Amino acid sequence: MPDPAVPPTPPVPLAALLAREDLGLRQIAGPADPSAVVHWAHTSEMADPYPYLLGGELLLTAGVHIPEAAGSGTYFDDYVSRIVAAGGAALGFGVAPVHDTVPRALVAACDSYELPLIEVPPRTTFSAVARAVWQLMAQARHAELRRVTEAQQSLAAAASRPDPVPSVLRQLAQRVGGWAVLYGPDGVEVAAAGRQVGTAAREALTGLTEVVRPSGPGTPTSAGHATADAHLAAYSLGAGHGFVLGVAAPQRDPGDHTIASVAAVLLSLLTGEHQSGSGAARSSALVRLLLGAPAQDVAPLLGGERWVVVHARPDTLTAPDPVAASALGAALGSPLVDVAREVVRVLLPAGPEPAPQPGWTLGVSAVAGPREWAAADVQAGRALARARATRAGLVRYGARPVLADLVPEADAEAHARALLAPLAPALTETLRTWLSLHGSWDRTAVALDVHRNTVRQRIAKCAALLERDLDDPDVRMELWFALRRP
Repeated sequence: MPDPAVPPTPPVPLAALLAREDLGLRQIAGPADPSAVVHWAHTSEMADPYPYLLGGELLLTAGVHIPEAAGSGTYFDDYVSRIVAAGGAALGFGVAPVHDTVPRALVAACDSYELPLIEVPPRTTFSAVARAVWQLMAQARHAELRRVTEAQQSLAAAASRPDPVPSVLRQLAQRVGGWAVLYGPDGVEVAAAGRQVGTAAREALTGLTEVVRPSGPGTPTSAGHATADAHLAAYSLGAGHGFVLGVAAPQRDPGDHTIASVAAVLLSLLTGEHQSGSGAARSSALVRLLLGAPAQDVAPLLGGERWVVVHARPDTLTAPDPVAASALGAALGSPLVDVAREVVRVLLPAGPEPAPQPGWTLGVSAVAGPREWAAADVQAGRALARARATRAGLVRYGARPVLADLVPEADAEAHARALLAPLAPALTETLRTWLSLHGSWDRTAVALDVHRNTVRQRIAKCAALLERDLDDPDVRMELWFALRRP
């Protein structure tokens, strides 16, 4: 975990700052450590800057605070020791306008306390140094964001592969340059990928997973630890399922925590689906249907015996995408979602009545058993057409009229087939929609996505083929009775 004393900004390599030719900086004391970094540039002429430092700064001074007799006492030792105690990363001394050269005693003190001492030439202002730090910091931030974005894309692609869990672990291990492992609820390694780590680091990582494994309120969701040869991190997956992601890398670069967190979210979804068994149940139901099992035998795997079908169409002109369709299914309470051209179909167990959804127009079927799924699908389509024509947010397919209950089912179906036999399917659907909308040409055109003149032509053709007067209420009633058959 990052040191809270260090400012939360991307570190800038001190070597990169020294390499700027426009600044002309030169290190004249302290260790030449290529890994040395600075997090900030701060100017101070205080004799004791300790109270004003956060840690990680390049402290800039022109030596205004230095007394004349400083070289013969302990002034510079005290001054440098306080900077080191505050966590300062380096000291920049400006040669002008107070001093012509860097005091020798300051050079000796920086060597003694191993604090990098940078000579700032007269032509370089402290503002220019601070600006250069900001520029390098912005470049580091941009590189970090680009690295994280690329990692997110590759992890998402890995999660969509046929072997999603191993693929995500492999991609994560590659991105952090280390080892990624998934632990099961019992603490056993389920899958792993990447560069193996030593026994000590492996045991430490296993112990770290117990810190984040759900054990009650207050359990952390992530934890980190550093050993002699690896940086370790553990992430709890899901809502109490017990899976844990472990990561071991030789170093901890900016963005590693974000990348690992993205992988943890993806693995949480994958392990959550596996743990709940819902995905396996749906897959089993699909396989059984494809292999010829009756719908009523498959329905219990999906969660119920009574169902409704919902047809939905977005209010925008754009076709629905899978993400929007999944969100709609989640809002309605079912993962059984199908995107078919401009319409989203949702199969959900019967229960509370589906509610209108902002941005969608819905058609809801009557409650049906698995044997009637196909008929319910047709009902939902008709309800959606009526909802669009009447500009209603949701229309439910009405219950069968009482009159229909007075006629035996077989007789009603035979009469409907005989009466409507002259009509092609397109004419039948046009007639049904036209009658349901009380003979409105415009609303029927909207519901069927055709021109109103097309509706007129089709209705006229229906009248001719049926040899009936469609303005006669008795004829309309008889046709509607027949058309109500699924």
